[in-house]
Amino acid sequence: MAGGKGGGQGGRGNKAGSPRKGAQVGSGGKRRRSLEGKGPTPRAEMRKGHPAQRKADAATKRAQAPRARAAGQRPAAKVPYKANRQISELIAGRNSVVEALRADVPGTALFVAQNIDADDRVREAVTLANHRGIPLMEVTRQEVDRLTDGAIHQGIALQIPTYEYAHPDDLLTRALDAAETPLIVALDGVTDPRNLGAIIRSAAAFGAHGVLVPERRSAGMTAGAWKTSAGAAARLPVAQAGNLVRTLDSYRKQGLLVAGLSARGTADLADLEAGAEPLVLVVGSEGKGLGRLVEQTCDVTVRIPIAATTESLNAGVATSIALYEVAQRRAKAHRL
Repeated sequence: MAGGKGGGQGGRGNKAGSPRKGAQVGSGGKRRRSLEGKGPTPRAEMRKGHPAQRKADAATKRAQAPRARAAGQRPAAKVPYKANRQISELIAGRNSVVEALRADVPGTALFVAQNIDADDRVREAVTLANHRGIPLMEVTRQEVDRLTDGAIHQGIALQIPTYEYAHPDDLLTRALDAAETPLIVALDGVTDPRNLGAIIRSAAAFGAHGVLVPERRSAGMTAGAWKTSAGAAARLPVAQAGNLVRTLDSYRKQGLLVAGLSARGTADLADLEAGAEPLVLVVGSEGKGLGRLVEQTCDVTVRIPIAATTESLNAGVATSIALYEVAQRRAKAHRL
């Protein structure tokens, strides 16, 4: 009987050595308070080490990166260098590079493949580059392949800088500073860089003060234009117009006659009496000619008489003929 009572009391934890534990007398409820709940479970993104928390931290860093860059701070993560990033345009090929350097085409680097057969053209290119202070970069042939995007380069390529266009008003200022009668060539829709280069060369040869091109739908000063200009682009400024019609209208308000070269011209080029006056000669593309709004902006349109079997002339050729006619008229007026 006593053993049964002892077992019962041990079950309530009233005796030392009992395997079961319970609240002790005099504890003041300390154990009870420690078992109370600690509030709702935090969300996953708030729990340290949880995948959702790491994902939220990464999103926060990405959002803060642009603000850090704007404030001039260095981003925490480094951006890896991309070996295939694009650089400025290149002129490739031994003949092309030598001709470009002879013509004073600007260059920022001359790339020469390692272990190539250095003939007279390569040696001349290296010599010209050294005289002009253009850095010589010796690279692998595979690197030249990559830089020229698979073009035929013969182990050599010349990097040219981005062209800095003049403002349209600069062309007029150039003529006034030289105390000369302004002559500007404006192009509408001429998209072939070789035509642009040829026109720049003719404009320089016949005393023009600059060439004007639109920002859109027009050839720009690429390597092809530089090469075709045969160095004239280094002497004659090329300006860009955000809106060709407005720029031509601005020239008119400053006293220049705007003459459009068009197959639909109302008079022959030889009859252009105002050729010796301040003049803007506007040339259109070989296929479409002058745009409608541009032609409407012109004070006069003139044509070059050609055989009926020929539809039109190349823009570069037509510009050369027109500039020659203007130069002849100006020379005659000067003699008088």
